[in-house]
Amino acid sequence: MTGIETQRFRDALLEERKRIEHAIATLRAEHPGSLDDEVEEVTSDNHLAETATATLGREIDYTLGENSGEVLAQIDAALQRIEQGTYGTCTNCGREIRIERLEATPWASLCIDCKRQVEGS
Repeated sequence: MTGIETQRFRDALLEERKRIEHAIATLRAEHPGSLDDEVEEVTSDNHLAETATATLGREIDYTLGENSGEVLAQIDAALQRIEQGTYGTCTNCGREIRIERLEATPWASLCIDCKRQVEGS
């Protein structure tokens, strides 16, 4: 893509990658055991509400971890596109991704029209 400041986006992507990796590490540090271990610890006191809270909290953490992992993969793919010289080009239709979209989501691989099509189906 011509005219795009790839270094600025590379820096933003690397910074976001660092932030997400830190968040994942923090989640793992806060919940080092398995969900079964945590629930077993709570159920030994026989409090159903506490068990439900522990389960819900851990499931939210797992979901955040999974989503973070997906974003990391998208960031890595965007960094690869920068290296290949294809950053800012829709991987579906080949059109230019608008700068506003890249500024909002630097790891975007689809133009807004293609993204809407994917989300609509």
